[in-house]
Amino acid sequence: MKRLAVLISGGGRTLANLLERIAAGTLAATVETVVSSRADIRGVEIARAAGIPTQVLPPQGRPLADWSRDIFDCCRAAQADLVVMAGFLHLIEIPDDFVNRVINIHPSLLPAFGGKGYHGMHVHRAVLARGCTVSGCTVHLVDGEYDHGRILLQKAVEVAPNDTPESLAARVFEAECEALPDAINRLATPRGHVTP
Repeated sequence: MKRLAVLISGGGRTLANLLERIAAGTLAATVETVVSSRADIRGVEIARAAGIPTQVLPPQGRPLADWSRDIFDCCRAAQADLVVMAGFLHLIEIPDDFVNRVINIHPSLLPAFGGKGYHGMHVHRAVLARGCTVSGCTVHLVDGEYDHGRILLQKAVEVAPNDTPESLAARVFEAECEALPDAINRLATPRGHVTP
């Protein structure tokens, strides 16, 4: 049973999916804490309604090192085995004791359409503008660069000729709902030794 710390910045759909999978018994994990970069989001409401200890730590006006330290102090206090970025839109510094223990879900088949500025609808618009016939999602380890760490798992979806950014986003999110719990279930739990 993996102890998760979940980092969020938005509506909390990915957090809600994880909680549903846990409740259904298909994800061998517990969400021990949620850390949000914003207070005024539905994700915070979802976490608190589920009784999960939740911290709001806005990055504005904070040195990156200090803000990152506060986030990982929350993760340590929760004794998290794994930190999951679930729609968390910020770069953070990964401390030594959490190297290879932080994962992210990204709405494209990395390394395509990744990096700073590529999030949410920006990704899907770019995929369609490029004329891609396949898109998907990627679960990867987090390092010091946007969308750069080692890829753990990918799921592809077909791009339909009549797709809009919204219709493509919906299909990719369905793939994300399968890929992230699958990746978490595949990961080993010994601290500091997360491997596929």
